[in-house]
Amino acid sequence: MSAGKRILVVEDEAALRSLYKSTLLLAGFDVHEAGSGLEALQLLDARPFDLVVLDLMLPGISGETVRAEIASHELTRHIPVVVVTGMAPVPGHFDVPCVLNKPITPDALVSAVRKCLGSGALLMS
Repeated sequence: MSAGKRILVVEDEAALRSLYKSTLLLAGFDVHEAGSGLEALQLLDARPFDLVVLDLMLPGISGETVRAEIASHELTRHIPVVVVTGMAPVPGHFDVPCVLNKPITPDALVSAVRKCLGSGALLMS
């Protein structure tokens, strides 16, 4: 199921971004990365992704804004989002089906990505 699936990892902390990317590459995903919300939106405009792993606390354009932008566009609203955050609890108005609270293990990340891809979990607008 993971072969060929394009994942965008959006995380401003370089060490975590690298860990997430390596973990998902080892699980067989085609992984791309963004260190900011603006970079994530540019990548989403440039190419299709099957899932986004999204940190909420990003510099400049927040993860919440990135999620809202994904949900508001016809070409991207179908993309499942796995939120990875240190905020607990996740704000009530932030409606996504897959949430991981930091710190997370590599196994938890892969499991959440597979679950969200397999269930077809969609963003809610």
